[in-house]
Formats: sequence, C-alpha cells, structure tokens
Amino acid sequence: MISSPFSRYTASLQARVESSAIWVSLRDVLIKNWHLGFTAFGGPPVHFQILHKKFVDKHKWIDEQLYQELFALSQALPGPASTKMLFCINYIHGGFLAGFLAFALWCIPGALGMFGLSLGVARIGETLPAPVYALLSGLNAATVGIIALAAVQLGEKAITDKLTRLLVFLGGVAGMLYTALWYFPVLMCGAGIATLVWDYKWLQNTYKRTIRRHQRNRSEEEPNEAIDPPVQLGMSQSADLNDPGNAIHHRNVAAGEEDDIALANREPATITAVDSTNPILNVDSQRVVPPNIELKLISWKTGLYVLAGFIISFIAVMLTRSLLKSRPRGVSLFANLYLAGTIIFGGGPVVVPLLREYVVAEGWVSPRNFLLGLALIQSFPGPNFNFAVYLGSLATVGTSLSPASGAILGFIGIFAPGLIIVTAVMGLWKTLRSRRWLLSILRGVNAGAVGLVFTAVYKLWQIGFVDADHQSGSPLGRDPWWVAITATSFVGGAWFGLSAPFAILLGGVMGLTWYGVVKA
Repeated sequence: MISSPFSRYTASLQARVESSAIWVSLRDVLIKNWHLGFTAFGGPPVHFQILHKKFVDKHKWIDEQLYQELFALSQALPGPASTKMLFCINYIHGGFLAGFLAFALWCIPGALGMFGLSLGVARIGETLPAPVYALLSGLNAATVGIIALAAVQLGEKAITDKLTRLLVFLGGVAGMLYTALWYFPVLMCGAGIATLVWDYKWLQNTYKRTIRRHQRNRSEEEPNEAIDPPVQLGMSQSADLNDPGNAIHHRNVAAGEEDDIALANREPATITAVDSTNPILNVDSQRVVPPNIELKLISWKTGLYVLAGFIISFIAVMLTRSLLKSRPRGVSLFANLYLAGTIIFGGGPVVVPLLREYVVAEGWVSPRNFLLGLALIQSFPGPNFNFAVYLGSLATVGTSLSPASGAILGFIGIFAPGLIIVTAVMGLWKTLRSRRWLLSILRGVNAGAVGLVFTAVYKLWQIGFVDADHQSGSPLGRDPWWVAITATSFVGGAWFGLSAPFAILLGGVMGLTWYGVVKA
C-alpha cells in the first residue's frame, strides 16, 4: 500500500511533536534534579524526606498516596531504596529516559567523589592523623541524628492505626536483634501479610462466626425447664412466625453476618465510609490517580518480558561465577556485586555487612579501608550504594585492571539489578494498583520498612566513633560529646530548620573542636 504525501507529512509532523515533547520532559527533569546529587546528604531515610518535599509538596509530580505506594515498593524490592524511589518518580513523570537521567544526576557526583577517595586511601598508611578520626566521628554522630529525625518523620506518615504502629515497633526491634540476608525481606513480607489479614477482617470474621456458632450450640443444648414444654413451645413458635419484630430481628442478624463477609471482598468503587476507623475501608482510600498525573510506564506484558530477561542474565552471571575455576578479578568483582545488588533488601543499612562478606572476605580490600570508606560514605551526597564504586576501585590494586575499570564494574554491578527489577515491576504495579489487597499489603510493608530505619539508627550508632585504637568503629556513647552532636543535628533539623548538609558540616566542626579541647 502506497502512502499519500499528506499521510507521510502527518506522520513526520507527529514524530517531531513527540520528539519535542520528550526533550521538554527531559529538560524539566534536568532542571528539577540536577542539584540532588550534590545536596542530598544523610542516607536513604533523609533522602525520602527530601524527595517528598520536592516532588509531592513543591512540584506535585505525585500525590501522597502514590508516594506511600512507591516508598513501600522501593523497600520491598532489592537494590538501593532511595535511588529506586527517585527513579520511579521521574519514570512516572516523564518516562523511562527521564527516570534514567534522574538516576545519573543522582548517582554520578557521589560516585566520582568515592572514586577520588579510593585513589587517596590506596596511598595512605595504616593509621590516620588523630584530627581526621575526630572529624569522621563528628560526621557520623551528626548523620545519626539526621537519620533519627527522618525515621520519626517517616513514622508519622506510615502509622495510620494501632496495627501499623505495632509493626513499626516490631520491625525496629526485630532488626536490632538479628541480621541475616533472608531476614529483612521476611520481616517486610510478614508486615504486609499482617495488614492484609487485618484489613480484610479474616481473623475478626472467623472469631465472630465461631462465637455465634458456640452460642447457638449452647442455646440448643440447654433445656428451658421454667415453662411447660408442650404448651409454651407451640406459643414460642407461633410468636416467631407471626411477630413482625422477631422476623425483622432474625433478618438483621443474618444480614449482619453476610455484610461482614461481603465487606471484606468489596472492590474500591463500592466502598463507603462504613468503617471510619479502618483506612483501607474508607472512601478516601480509593486508588484514583489525580487528573494532573499521568503514569508514563511500560505495560504489564513488557514488564514481564523485562523481568524474564533479568532472571536469565542473573542465571548466566551466577553460572559463570560458579563454573570458572580461575576467574579474572574483573569477572569475580562484577559477579559478586551483581549478586549483592540482587539479594539486598532494605537499602543502605543492609548493604554494609553483605559487601564486607563479598569484598573484604575475598581479600580484595583491607578491613581498615572498608571501615574508612563506610565512615565517609555517610557524609557523601547521593546513594550509599556508591560505596561499591570505592570498593571496586580498591579491589583492582595489584591486578592488571585500572582503578577506573573496577569502579565502573562496581557501579554497574550494584545498581543494575535494582533498576531493572523496579522497571519491570512498575509495569505490573500500574495494572495491579487498583486492587485493594495490594494497597493493604503495601501499607504493612511501608510500616515494616520504617521500623528498619530505626534499626539503621542503632547500627550506625554502634560503629560511629573511630580512632586509632577503634578503627573497626565503636559506639558513639563512649563520650558525651558525640551524643551532644547527635542531639544537635536532631533538634536543629526538627525545631530550627537546619538542613542536612549544614548539620553534617557542623558535626564535623564539633568533632574537630572536641579534638582541640580534649586531645590537643
């Protein structure tokens, strides 16, 4: 079929319009995101607060409901949590290219900084000057205060009822008591199941039916000896059949039992404000996208194809890792970090022990250099997963690979799995988000993830103080001054509007002041 000149002109005009719209969208993303990679200090908990203020409150790219859903998805899927959150917000707003551009602007400044740090660390001796340790301890103490404040603020949004309050508490306590690779995803899945069971009233309805059945059985077994059975029994039956009040009473009881079951299976469009105490059953909880927000996401079928492609790539990398007996350092490094990026749930606080196992235990990076980088990454802007850039660069020392090659392998290996998986899942989420059961599950995952933020506060507190005798880190409570720094950053941010970058800088200055007064 030969197309007419007019149809060709129309197609060309449409292509130019679409191309122009893409460039306008990318320019908008560049303007709104360019500075985040330089100013987003404090780690994932603080990042979530920054993203909420910027894209929900200020620019209104998403609303509160979408933000809470994306927060839960970011925590429930493997990979860097705050990075996935930023990627998803820009992905929704401008499409995949916009999301990827925002990701690059977010990660690259901190990655370059960690790469430069690795080059310096590779040339220093085993012991640092004493003022440097004081500076690092001050930075760590201020970071703990900022993360604690972010945990409290996230908790205020995640807690919608007594159940989510309980899940935040249990998640925080459980995360402090035990740490394992499988543990954090199990905690979040358990929180999601708990809210699903509670919101659909499965336990409540089962309990009610059991009590009613028990009461019916007791009433049938107990004989009525106070009246004459032959005469009064007939009168009772006649009253039940003829008395309108009794008939209405029995119909209401039956209807009440049926309503309890029907309400648990009702779709969002039919929900009314019957149960104002349960946010899932409120009419305000219907999952409606505001008219000014367009979900520019791939389809669920494309999402399944992307997910299948990732699974194939993961199997190929793991088979290569297992079958090659004498693997080059580059292959081993990429495989280890690709595996870490796939199985890490919970974001930055969880990545630390896993990377220690996959890099330090292999003998590629010394424990001192690992802990030094860990102390500094808390003070760098952008994602904590940039720590893999630092480790990848140091892992090439003594090999034919250049530090830049190791840094690039570390960057791709740690970030790629999470971004691929969240890209695929967002296509499925676009279709499934109208389901009430998904809202219920995400509400629980959200609460459990906030509990793990409190766990991060505890873990960073335990390793925040470093000096020549405690290069592996020790609790900040060793000296009241570090507690004072933590309190300063918390109170400054909560009551006086102190920004995270300035609070961290102030913590470093206070650390140096402590050294000048106590040690010098």
